[in-house]
Amino acid sequence: MTNTIDEIGKADVILITGSNTTENHPVLSSFVKRAVSLNGTKMIVVDPRRIKIATFADMWLRPNLGTDVAWINGLMHVIIKENLYDTEYVESRTEGFEELKQAVEKFTPDFVESITGIPGEQIEAAARMYAGAKAGSILYCMGITQHISGTDNVKSLANLAMLCGNVGIEGGGVNPLRGQNNVQGACDMGGLPNVFSGYQSVTDLAARQKMEEVWNVSDLPDQPGLKVTDMIPKAHDGSLKSLYIIGENPLVSDPDLNHAEKSIDNLKFLVVQDIFLTETAQKADVVLPSCCYAEKDGTFTNTDRRVQMVRKAVNPPGEAREDWKIICGIAARMGYEMNYENSEAIMKEIAQITPSYGGITYDRIRHEGIHWPCPNTEHPGTPILHIDRFTRGKGVLHAIDYIPPAETIDDEYPMYLTTGRLLFQYHTGTMTMKTVGLNEIAPESFVEMSPADAANHGLEDGSMAEIASRRGRISAKVKISLKAVDGTVFIPFHYAQAAANKLTHAALDPVSGIPELKVCAVKLTKAA
Repeated sequence: MTNTIDEIGKADVILITGSNTTENHPVLSSFVKRAVSLNGTKMIVVDPRRIKIATFADMWLRPNLGTDVAWINGLMHVIIKENLYDTEYVESRTEGFEELKQAVEKFTPDFVESITGIPGEQIEAAARMYAGAKAGSILYCMGITQHISGTDNVKSLANLAMLCGNVGIEGGGVNPLRGQNNVQGACDMGGLPNVFSGYQSVTDLAARQKMEEVWNVSDLPDQPGLKVTDMIPKAHDGSLKSLYIIGENPLVSDPDLNHAEKSIDNLKFLVVQDIFLTETAQKADVVLPSCCYAEKDGTFTNTDRRVQMVRKAVNPPGEAREDWKIICGIAARMGYEMNYENSEAIMKEIAQITPSYGGITYDRIRHEGIHWPCPNTEHPGTPILHIDRFTRGKGVLHAIDYIPPAETIDDEYPMYLTTGRLLFQYHTGTMTMKTVGLNEIAPESFVEMSPADAANHGLEDGSMAEIASRRGRISAKVKISLKAVDGTVFIPFHYAQAAANKLTHAALDPVSGIPELKVCAVKLTKAA
């Protein structure tokens, strides 16, 4: 997030898109609801389902799946045409405006309506509401990123924010809501194939030399490694022989699960490190039991870049160990000693080699977290990014055209499917499905559909339906809901017994490598 969670209440307008905020981020959603209910903040929700947060909104825009670039360009078309943009900000702090203006010229309200299904007058009203705010905050999540155009979608939201001068101000910003705790921290620490910690590129000679000196090694790789979504196909064709998976359950969470399972079965050696015996761990040659969050000391970096301490509350069961101790033990057996006295010693090394974490120490965050970048111990941290300038100087306005999703509906597969999460289960259920109370509330998968679609398919609430795509088929209980809109069904992806990802498409965004989990074509029939 460019801004903090606390600042949501300081926005004049909040634009939420691709985020079922009340179910996926229930704590953060309370800040949003409080802003709307108590502060008079206006809210626009753009989502293909009539999700609960939409009931708090001044406007709910319902786009066809995979059409985000089109409606965002439509807002910018209106803002530019009606001269509602922040001229001074655009001229002094950005570049590429003329190219952007030319790119959005064709995205008239009528043209956008023909692509997205959003009425043209709603595009105009939403554009005026967002542009009219002194501070506009954009919140988004995986409904924006999990598309073949995910990178384009994020750039388009950044275009919209910069066009209206909403980056680098209190209550504004472009604010991605992370899907799991410490996803931000994992990325910060180099959990990506092309960077060291702090997003220092592996192709940067100075960065490599710094790491080599601190770690007492030579010849660190100077080329990026494989993305996760590159590894599975390579396992399938045999060019990748082994995988070491930590805290992930791809046999429920990956797209096109039938293909993913064949790929993992083709590995010569699989190691899984986790707190429970997940569906993936059951296939492993070696399972390494690790500690959960409450059984270890360390830090989490949350969605707004706040580095916070985690303290051990209970002892781990059996032979479970902290993740870092397991990794250090493996390194030692491979001939490289990684000796740390404790987690604080690791944090000191992080500060030594990571400029954005340079001033973050355990002593400083024992009582309150610090937002990175924090380059030295005198620095207070940076709650708001890009206040005076962007890291590169001027922000780039990207001219982006709309491309359709990888798979669209046809006569054989006439319905769209989108997937997501529920309030009462979490990710692949590794932890939540061990909880009796949660399983009583949300015990099984379902296919959510509109009353009209259920009637057209001869399906009743609570009956069983078979849902098929070009990649697989599952059976799930029908849930008729006013959240659903005609032509689109929703299935939560938590449940291995009726895994939604047996249906989803593995087409990838060409830049980020993220799969298009949020849109594919399916057909429905009454289950035998």
